[in-house]
Amino acid sequence: MQKTNYKNTLNMPETKFPMKGNLQKKEQEILKEWNQQNLYKKIRESKKGKKIFILHDGPIYANGNIHIGHAINKILKDIIIKEKGLMGYDAPYIPGWDCHGLPIEIEVEKNIKKLGKKINSYKFRQSCQEYVKKQIIKQKKDFIQLGIIGDWENPYLTMDKITTANTIRTLKNIISNKQVYQGIKPTYWCINCSSTLAESEIEYKNTKSLSIYCIFQINEIEKITKIFKTPIFYNRISLIVWTTNPWTLPGNQAISIHPEQYYQLIKINKQIIIINEKLVDTIIQKIKIKNWKILSTIKGKYLENIKCQHPFMKLTIPIVLDNNITNKIGTGLVHIAPGHGLIDYMISKKYKLKIINLINENGIYTSDVFKKLNGFNIKEVNNKIIKILNETNTLFYIDNIKHSYPHCWRHKTKVIFRSTPQWFIKIPKKNILDSSDKTLLDQIHWNPKWGKSRIKTMMINCPDWCISRQRTWGTPLPLFIHKKTKKLHPNTINIMEDIAKMIEKHGTQAWWNIKTEKILNNKDSINYSKITDTLDVWFDSGSTYFTVIKTRPEFMKNTPNIYLEGHDQYRGWFMSSLIISNAIEKKPPYHKIISHGFAVDKDGYKMSKSKGNIIQPKSITNNFGADILRLWIASINYTNEITISNKTIKHTIDIYRKIRNTSRFLLGNLYDFDPNLHIVKKKNMIAIDRWAISYTNKIQKKIISLYEIYDFHNVIKNIMKFCSIKMSSFYLDIIKDRQYTTKKNSNNRRSCQTAIYHIIESLVRWISPIISFTAHEIWNFIPGKRKQFVFTETWYSNLFSIENTEKLNNEYWKLIQKIRNEINKIIEKEKNKKTINSPHEANVILYAKPKLAKKLKILSTELYFALSTASAKIEKYENDYKNIATKCQEIKELKILIIKTTKKKCPRCWNFTKTNTKNTMKYSEICERCINNIYGSGEKRKFI
Repeated sequence: MQKTNYKNTLNMPETKFPMKGNLQKKEQEILKEWNQQNLYKKIRESKKGKKIFILHDGPIYANGNIHIGHAINKILKDIIIKEKGLMGYDAPYIPGWDCHGLPIEIEVEKNIKKLGKKINSYKFRQSCQEYVKKQIIKQKKDFIQLGIIGDWENPYLTMDKITTANTIRTLKNIISNKQVYQGIKPTYWCINCSSTLAESEIEYKNTKSLSIYCIFQINEIEKITKIFKTPIFYNRISLIVWTTNPWTLPGNQAISIHPEQYYQLIKINKQIIIINEKLVDTIIQKIKIKNWKILSTIKGKYLENIKCQHPFMKLTIPIVLDNNITNKIGTGLVHIAPGHGLIDYMISKKYKLKIINLINENGIYTSDVFKKLNGFNIKEVNNKIIKILNETNTLFYIDNIKHSYPHCWRHKTKVIFRSTPQWFIKIPKKNILDSSDKTLLDQIHWNPKWGKSRIKTMMINCPDWCISRQRTWGTPLPLFIHKKTKKLHPNTINIMEDIAKMIEKHGTQAWWNIKTEKILNNKDSINYSKITDTLDVWFDSGSTYFTVIKTRPEFMKNTPNIYLEGHDQYRGWFMSSLIISNAIEKKPPYHKIISHGFAVDKDGYKMSKSKGNIIQPKSITNNFGADILRLWIASINYTNEITISNKTIKHTIDIYRKIRNTSRFLLGNLYDFDPNLHIVKKKNMIAIDRWAISYTNKIQKKIISLYEIYDFHNVIKNIMKFCSIKMSSFYLDIIKDRQYTTKKNSNNRRSCQTAIYHIIESLVRWISPIISFTAHEIWNFIPGKRKQFVFTETWYSNLFSIENTEKLNNEYWKLIQKIRNEINKIIEKEKNKKTINSPHEANVILYAKPKLAKKLKILSTELYFALSTASAKIEKYENDYKNIATKCQEIKELKILIIKTTKKKCPRCWNFTKTNTKNTMKYSEICERCINNIYGSGEKRKFI
């Protein structure tokens, strides 16, 4: 007898949503649609009138290709902006670029040199501006490719006329609060940059330095003898002074010692020396002396103002006191050069010492104090100093030490301290760190929490902020100072406003072009000088709270909810923004700080060009698609270092496939579903379908709560658990039979489709902030009338919960899942023994204790559908008198016995069940259920 093909009688899934994402191609098509439809504008229109949420974009530097760190930062921001849209907020996103500074000048100089040209400052600034514009176009394109939705047509640039004018107004407000001053004091100086550096531009690296121990002879021998109370008068007593910067010795003005530590007078051979008592043994070991003697010991404070002789200059210098002196290294006596050290400078203010700057901006000696070194670079000088010390018999010992030393973050070279006239912002730390109210830092929420202590430590140790730079390309510092008194012009505030208006109209070149007499009256133009410095780029970016947030209409002058950047911005943008806001408004410029770690390779090394371990975002998007990159970033705990490797990308692809396959299954089973016609009300739904919606509702609440605390990697974990365990391995596996085999328009099937519809409407929203391209693609395959874009929507609101009071509540379905898992473990063992091939071949006997048996009997004849087995029978626990059933580890009240069925497999539903026993031989090959579902009224389901 010829077998009938029953395929056409089944409700098999149908969908044009492809199994393979083909993201590289599909994403480009979607981007084209977003652009043509002006998606950003549509989102803004849909959120008009809603509560504003501001994530202020820290301006990226407009130089070079974007790297994986940029991708991490921008994608995290994009996820937040999109999830805030789902929350019902109006969350505009205005990307920004930092346009000034040395790295841009360096690149432009390289290009000019290649062309063999020499150009003036005006042409140079024009070249910088053109270079920046090109960089922004390139970087903008790359960010758009990552699926980041923002106002890309109207970003903010720190070089814009209006932004620059507002930056000057920001400085004007700080000056009006009397928090800006000019001072000649040492600042970090990079001789490669030929400019001063801010604390935020410094990074510390372990390095090897010369360690010099030199001899300063005491001039006041009689005084020293009395202080140490020695019975013998010594003709020569010397201080052994320590320094790691011998090149600064010509600038020496004092020797510092600790007032409360003890210093010893020591006889070594014929030498009498003074060093810190805690360092005596170390020094003796270094110079390998066996015979030595301690003559006397006193506290350092008794040596204050004793006069000494400079080792090689005709200069008398005093001993001064300093509580910063350590007794862990050196000799406990440190040479003080106020022009080349910050602590040295502070000491000089107390003791009124002379401040000498030895070198020019390129590190060349130009001072008259020791002309022998003039014309030499400081890199050449250390050996010359050592030679001079040897010639004058004042070199006691020479060594090398490894220590943490400040380096320029751009050139990775050692920086120095150099005293030049610079402009500083006073940092009233009490306003930030301790006040009668909550401190500024206490008013900010920190993620991670340790961010507060990090920035607090930096603020405690932070000197006043040097905001002036000696650069060509930058925001001008539009000030006039008196040639003699060095004081600001008394009409500075009004003058700055006039200049801001001028720049707003004509750009910064107007400042460089204008003559002093055009701004000041004739008398003042003779007495006042025009400052030619530029502002520190961190002032540009730190001002954006005032220059962008307070001026762009979409922000409505609200304080930003979030600043989100890498951990390095605690010393950068987070810090500069806080200082400026405090100086003007005495409040933080943000409500919350979120920081993320740096990208590292599989071995834990930070990605850098020099190491050659950089992975470009394009290499991932070109090979796998931007959604894979976005999913990887969301899947990691971004507050730590972020590891990226082929292994992590492969794992991400697996996660993506699971989400896509689940979505495809859901869509495939909705091909003939119209939500306007086929939605089944809750009261009429099959029990397990009600549970599926209830569970989806539970997970949605969890996912929303995780989004609210920006815990994206746990969002992904919950989505994966939902797709893999609760859906694919349980609910979707169970409902296949009912969905495929029951009547097309039956309540059995439409109830199932209703649940699936609610699930996909929820799932597409959950994933839309993260895998945005895929969410957009899914959105267009969901049946029913809907808005054009998922990104204009809010969380799905048509879910419901089942009550705990119901018999088949959430706990009941947890129990069913546990039993399924226990059965599957046993079946897996049987499969390994080759005694059974699948769960559908298994007759299951459940030996259950009374309370459990009562629960299981609720499902009646539908129990085996819940277990996906051939049959399911409930027996009393004690009926397993042969003790052949398997005791459950997870459910103590249950034992399970698996017996292979002897029944035949139905060719239509694939269940092993009894076939037709009626006389109608025409349908004898299929089971009675299938006959009823094809030709009869259809089977009735209540639970499964």
